[in-house]
Amino acid sequence: MDFKRVLIAVDGSENSLRAVRYAAAILGGGQGYAVQLVHIERLPERDMFPDESAWSGQCREHSRAMRDFLEEARGVLEAGGLSGETICNLYIDSCAARPEGSGDCSHGRNIALEILSIAEREDCGTLVIGRRGVSKAEEFLFGSVSNKLIHHAKDRTVWVVS
Repeated sequence: MDFKRVLIAVDGSENSLRAVRYAAAILGGGQGYAVQLVHIERLPERDMFPDESAWSGQCREHSRAMRDFLEEARGVLEAGGLSGETICNLYIDSCAARPEGSGDCSHGRNIALEILSIAEREDCGTLVIGRRGVSKAEEFLFGSVSNKLIHHAKDRTVWVVS
């Protein structure tokens, strides 16, 4: 695996944008880096909405906002000195919003393992993620993506940015 191939997982939060800024500051002056910006879609629960139309509308809005966030993150990396040709945006749709059999999608069960799967497929030796900021009780009950990445990443560098 190539440590100059960097996967930055983002979720649209200020912490993930901080991680992008950090990566731009560290990598911007170097040569030979390739960056994969990744967002894995997590849709809201359907039962939180009065009907299918309201849920679909919220899903479209979330997708549009996250795609805009990926472009903002790309801009931060380019402003930091990385070439636009070395940055790739990857948006993984939720399987809940796609017809069955329509390609790669996320089941949302374990985001950390999905990130690791993408890192392996893309030969990324460095993973960058922002700390989500969940409470200790929430982390104990549900886990955190950054904590799971630290524990499951083998032969990869993991940067967790606070």
